[in-house]
Formats: sequence, C-alpha cells, structure tokens
Amino acid sequence: MNLLGKLTFADIPHDPIIITTLIGAGIGGLLVLALITKFKLWGYLWKEWFTSVDHKKIGVMYLIVAFVMLLRGFADAIMMRVQQAMAAGGNEGVLPPHHYDQIFTAHGVIMIFFVAMPLITGLMNVVVPLQIGARDVAFPFVNSLSFWLFVAGAGLVMISLGVGEFAQTGWLAFPPLSGKEYSPGVGVDYYIWGLQVAGLGTTLSGINFFITILKMRTPGMKLMQMPVFTWTALVTNVLIIAAFPVLTITLVLLTLDRYLGTHFFTNDGGGNAMLYINLIWIWGHPEVYILVLPAFGVFSEVIATFSRKALFGYKGMVYATACIGVLSFIVWLHHFFTMGSGANVNAFFGITTMIISIPTGVKIFNWLFTMFRGRVQFTTPVLWTIGFMVTFTIGGMTGVMLAIPAIDFVLHNSLFLIAHFHNVIIGGVVFGMFAGITYWWPKMFGFRLNETWGKRAFWCWFIGFYVAFMPLYILGFMGMTRRMQSYPNMEYQPLLIIAMCGAFIIGAGILCQIIQIAVSIRDRKKTADLTGDPWDARTLEWETSSPPSFYNFGSLPRVTELDEFWERKQRGEAWERPAKYTDIHMPRNTGTGVVIGAFSLVFGFAMIWHIWWLAIVGLVGMIGTFIWRTFDKDVDYYVPAAEVERIENEHRRHLVAQGLVKSELKA
Repeated sequence: MNLLGKLTFADIPHDPIIITTLIGAGIGGLLVLALITKFKLWGYLWKEWFTSVDHKKIGVMYLIVAFVMLLRGFADAIMMRVQQAMAAGGNEGVLPPHHYDQIFTAHGVIMIFFVAMPLITGLMNVVVPLQIGARDVAFPFVNSLSFWLFVAGAGLVMISLGVGEFAQTGWLAFPPLSGKEYSPGVGVDYYIWGLQVAGLGTTLSGINFFITILKMRTPGMKLMQMPVFTWTALVTNVLIIAAFPVLTITLVLLTLDRYLGTHFFTNDGGGNAMLYINLIWIWGHPEVYILVLPAFGVFSEVIATFSRKALFGYKGMVYATACIGVLSFIVWLHHFFTMGSGANVNAFFGITTMIISIPTGVKIFNWLFTMFRGRVQFTTPVLWTIGFMVTFTIGGMTGVMLAIPAIDFVLHNSLFLIAHFHNVIIGGVVFGMFAGITYWWPKMFGFRLNETWGKRAFWCWFIGFYVAFMPLYILGFMGMTRRMQSYPNMEYQPLLIIAMCGAFIIGAGILCQIIQIAVSIRDRKKTADLTGDPWDARTLEWETSSPPSFYNFGSLPRVTELDEFWERKQRGEAWERPAKYTDIHMPRNTGTGVVIGAFSLVFGFAMIWHIWWLAIVGLVGMIGTFIWRTFDKDVDYYVPAAEVERIENEHRRHLVAQGLVKSELKA
C-alpha cells in the first residue's frame, strides 16, 4: 500500500511555463513571509485578523483573497489571448493543448468562484450589518468558518498548479468529458473538491446573512426601510440557499461516478449526461444573479449618494430585485437550446429569458431618473456606474438575442457567447464591485482612494473591455467556436490580435489599481476620513466612525423612515448622543474556523490523491474540532459602558472639529 496514494514525483509538472510560475510565486511568497517575520506581525495577524469574528475584518479578508485570485485568473486570460493571437494557420503557439485546456478551465472557475463570489461576499460582510444597524452577523463563528472553508477551496485550486493538474473540461465540467473514462487524471477531482469545500462555506454564509437581515435589524427598521444594497443582499442569499445545495448534490453524483463507478451521468448503465447539464445550470443561472444583484445594489447606493437625491422608484427597485430572484430559476434551459428539448420547451424558456430582462430594464431607468436633474458628482464610483449602464445594456441586448432559439442555434458555443457572458459579468459584476470597493473604502480603512489613479484604472478597464470583447462578437458571427487552442482560418487572426491588445489594456487597468492603493496608503493622512461620512451619504453605515469600532454602534440607531441618517442630517439631529451608554455584548475571537479550514484542505487534497489515511485524519479533524467548539463556553464577553463612551467620545471630537455637531463633552 502506497502511503501517498496515487501521488508520485512524476505528478510534479515539468512544463517550463508552470515551473517559471511556481518559482516566481515561491519567491513572492517567501518575500511576504520574510516581511511578516521581520516586522513581527504574526501575533498581530493571528489575534486581530485570522481568528477575528468581526464581520468587517472578515469582509476585508474576502476582498484581499479575491484580488489575489484575480491576478491568477487574469494571468490565465492573458495566456489565452496570446495563444489565440499566435496559433493561426498551422502555428501551434506557446501552449500545448492539454495546458491550454487547463488554463481556460481554471480561468472560468477562478473568476466565478474565487473572484466574483468573494467580492460580493466581502462587500456584504463589510456593509450589510452596518446598514441594518446590527452589531455583527447572526452567527459570527459561522462567518469565520465560511471564510476559511472558502480559502481552503481556493488553496486546492492553487495547489493544482504545482501538484498534478487541473481539469481540462471547461468551467462547468460537463460529462462524459468529466467522467473517469475521458478524464482519468486528478484534474476533475481538484475541481470537485475545491468547489465542494468552498461551496459549503458559501452556503453557510448565505444562511448566515439571510438570518442576519431578517432578525438583526435595528429597532424600528422595517423591510421597506432597508437600503437597496441590503435588499439585493437578501435576495442574493435566498438564491444561494436555494441554488448551492443543487451544485453540491450534482458534484456528489459526479464524485460517485468517478470514485465508485456509478452511472448517474455516463452514457451506459442507465446514466444520462443531460441530467448533469440540467442540474448544473439549475444552479448556474441563479448564480449569475447571485453575482449581479449585489452589484445592482452598489449602483443604487452610489447614484443616490452622488446625485444628491433619493433613489428614484425605491419600491419598484425592490420589487424588480425580488422578481429577478424568482425568474432566475425558470430560465436555465436557454443555456442548451440546441440539445434536443423540443420547440415548445425552447419557446417557454426563450420567453422567460426575455421577461427577466424587463425588471433589469426597470433598474436602469430608475438609476437614470435618479441622475436626472440631480447634482451629479463624477467621482470614480460614478464613472464605474455609468460605464456599467452602457456596457451592461449592450450585454443585455445580446442576451435577448441569444434568448431567441433560432439565433441561439447559430451562435451557440461560438465566441459570440463568450463576448456576451463577459459583457454582463465584467460590465455588471466587476464594474459594480470596483464601484463598491471605491465607495466603501473610507469606511473600511479610514481614508479615501486616490481619485486620479482610480479614474485611470476605470478608463483602462472600460476601453480595454471593448477592445478585448467586441472583436469576439464579430468572430462569433464568423463562425469561430470557443476554446480553440489553434485554428486554420487566417481570417480570425487580426481580430484575435486586437482582442489580445484589449486584454493588455485591462492589465494596465489592474496595474493602475495597484498603484492607486499604494499611493492612497502613502497619502492616507491627507485623505483621512475623520467624520465617518466623507460622501455626505444617506445610509446608517456612514453614521459610524471610519473604520467603525468593533461593536459598530455605541447605541443602536432607531429607524422610522427610509434613508434615516440622511433625514436626520437634514433636521440637524444626526450623531445624537444617547443619555447613557450601556455594556455591549460581543462575540469572542476564535481560531476554530482556521483549524477546520486547514483540516478541510487536508481532507480535500487526500481525497483527490486517494490518500485514504490522510483523508480520515482530515475528516476526523474537521468533525472533532467542530464538536470541541460546542463545548467551548468562553465565546463572548461584554464591552464596559465606560470603554464604549471613551471610543464614542473620540469620534465625537472629530465631528465637533468638523463643525457637524456641537460640543457636549465636559472640559
């Protein structure tokens, strides 16, 4: 019996590109570890960040991991664009087929599961409890556990770069290609276990935020008094709770086919690959709205704040969000009109797909009418929002085109589809998350991001997107299919070279964002947010200091109307001092989530390589740590009222200095 299962030295890749990447990543990692050690930050990071159950810090960690994974996913994108720009008319380019197939699979998986998802989860963590006037989420420990399970899933995907291989199936791993017969290696197993571990974290996070929004709102806040971002978060988490268990079960069935030889998705033994395709898209299309709805919430907050107006059609926006949530479950078949469901079924799903564009159109008009006759400030978040409205509208129109089965029969599996998908994901989700990060950055870190570099980043992303993806629409009409490692038709090459240039322009945008963060940190004293309300905004999170104290609110705000904070500012009643402060009940930090996450990483790796003894260690470790947690009674504490008063007085001194409130402090 081999103690390492299927793992041998031959499973370490010998490809020069991979070796170079691993060496670079290794040097970078060692440099980071050396700096942490030199500045003696290990204790600080462990106590204040890794073991934290503070929703704000967990949100920031989600965003950091998302940005790291964005760099990996974008590197894959650059390699694909370079490969396709070169590999024409018999030229094989720089990537052999098996490597190219891994790259386009990893790119899709990373960008959806490990960039887009943590961006929205990170922003929800930072913002939602503050917007509803809560101290924290409903289950702070579960929030920490969700994050570390997500990190473990991301770790498995990253490990596949240096140990073994990743899937060569595309980001949804359709059978029979993902079955044992056609993918005998460990690539699909990395895919399965990476998504299962991370998906468990996402499901727990969805439950947590659903309960938080329903049960933790500050006194007086009714559902129709919640900010639109919180509404989009609520619908998003309902979708997560409903859709992610479907993904989990689908991957369990695929695992049984691969590990135990069952026949759920095979072409023999009573199996049916179409069962998998239906199940994965029953999860997959709600997933698109899980990603884009929080972005819609961000745009609603940004436009209302920087137009100096209440959001036009608040109730319509809420109903449109709920409508999208319901309709998102009855459109999945438009992803495979060509696969034999029949004219009647195709017609039904084509019509529902067109209908779901209506509430999205309502939102676009609401934002435009909010800007109409408003005093719009063209800040970086507003530029991202306007860029979204232009870009997403184009993506929406191409989506309605693809909703027509006859057109889809022509364009299915072509680069037109790739262009459409990136049109809505980059134009919607990515632009939305960048708008949100820029908007709430002062709340997270206490200083504003540099506007000049932010606008440069926006224009590079905006122009780069059109240069990179408009040619793909044309190539789709020309008949070029997706995922081609090389192609004989030389007519494709000029447009693919243009697309490659667009990818490099987007790369310049990412570089501008890195410079923006560095410059902003350097100049943080000049752009410090001393009041907690740098934008003169409307919602409750801006009543706290920046960054907020660990307990969020010295006394819970009482809400009687929509945009309560804005209305109180207009009446001169904002930042009111309570008659007295009371002790605040708070959760205690715990490293249990870190430990369970580490054991889940071990378990996933062992299952991938059939190292059964190590899998038992990982599983027992996960369950045992969780059971141990149930016996830990030291999970909370009280912040004394005197400490609360001291912290709140410090914030109040800044408000007095800025002339926002009158001094009430004793000399």
